[in-house]
Amino acid sequence: MASDRNFQDMLNEHLSYDLLKEEMIRRDWLLQNVQRDDGWKGGTLIVPFQGSHASTVSWGALAGAGNVDQPDYVRGTVTGQKEMWGTVRFEHRDLIEHDGKVSEKSFLRVLPEVLDDFLNYTKERCSLNMLNGSADIANADGTVGGTIGATHPERFTIGEEIYVDDLNSVTSGTGYVVAIDMNTGVLTIEDARTAGAPVDLSAYTVAQNAKLYFKGTQPGADNGFTSLRSQLLSALNGGSASLFGQPKGAFPYLQAIQVNGSAITSANIMDRLFAANVKILNRASGKPTKVVMSYKNLMACMQNLEITQGKGQYHIDQKSRKVTSHGWQEINILGAKGELTLVGVQECDDDVIYYLDPRGIKFHSNGFFRKRVAPDGRSYFEIRASTGFSYLVDILLFGELVVNRPSACGVVHSVNISLAGTDDTGG
Repeated sequence: MASDRNFQDMLNEHLSYDLLKEEMIRRDWLLQNVQRDDGWKGGTLIVPFQGSHASTVSWGALAGAGNVDQPDYVRGTVTGQKEMWGTVRFEHRDLIEHDGKVSEKSFLRVLPEVLDDFLNYTKERCSLNMLNGSADIANADGTVGGTIGATHPERFTIGEEIYVDDLNSVTSGTGYVVAIDMNTGVLTIEDARTAGAPVDLSAYTVAQNAKLYFKGTQPGADNGFTSLRSQLLSALNGGSASLFGQPKGAFPYLQAIQVNGSAITSANIMDRLFAANVKILNRASGKPTKVVMSYKNLMACMQNLEITQGKGQYHIDQKSRKVTSHGWQEINILGAKGELTLVGVQECDDDVIYYLDPRGIKFHSNGFFRKRVAPDGRSYFEIRASTGFSYLVDILLFGELVVNRPSACGVVHSVNISLAGTDDTGG
């Protein structure tokens, strides 16, 4: 029995090409755009806020001394850090076998590239979790053969361990992604990364609100970061009932302005977005400057603008266009009711559109992303098995996302646009 290798298919061969790999569109808009505090060492994070102002005002006479209201100051808390661990593995035999076959300089260059790619991958996973909460909603029922439809198949990768759950099942279906059909959105889940058997997913249906979760974020574990969706949406609209340990309904400060978007269509989306902006500006305690949405919703805006452009309703500020390699773009729209900055984000869910005040969102952490370093200074962990030696490198992130000014933001929920010119299967 030979010891394990990963790069054996590239050894003893004529290599005309550099290592070919998929070009990654980084789906980490939230992490790239929120404020950061990397000095939270652990323990309870205090988020103090003013629950109410002094409110005693009267006409014609002084208020009685016993009837004078006082401002209410509330001690909000985030009780602890959430943890993310990512691990990448290298085989010892790969490191000793290539001498004289592939130059050491070119071969060893692969290792930091692998780590860089993996770090980008972990950032993507964390940003997806912070933005949307659960990973994805199933758009086709699970089968005995281990297949299930995903609204956003691009959020998953081969070999990844995921969980499938719904409103009705007692336990989660768990397994590894072994195949992804990017055109149909169908994932194939088996009980092992290689040579496994299909996981029976027939109990998980669209009718029961089946969802696909990253490892550790499934119901019952709930170890993911507290998402923007959870913090900004009301409990009635799918968000959390409390924030910072305090009930949202008790304090206007904890309430983002909710706008029902169920009546939005591709034909009226710009009118509705500007109307929502008026409501949010009237009721919010801040001034949201970014309207963050999925590419599907941004495309609906662009189609609507194509129809109305030149007719006096809405105009694109051509100088404002910004497209980034990270997979998002910004466009300023001028209208009769003001100006909006639309931000199209590939990884954003289709059913929500966020009006965000960037000053009110911060990620608190203990040093942000970093490699785990042992007390002896090593940044890798060696393991031994009958198949040989391996080295594990761990990346960690301890922290939590905090929307510390929720009342300065707004959210349009229940958006369900049918977009002309697409198959309408996702964002």
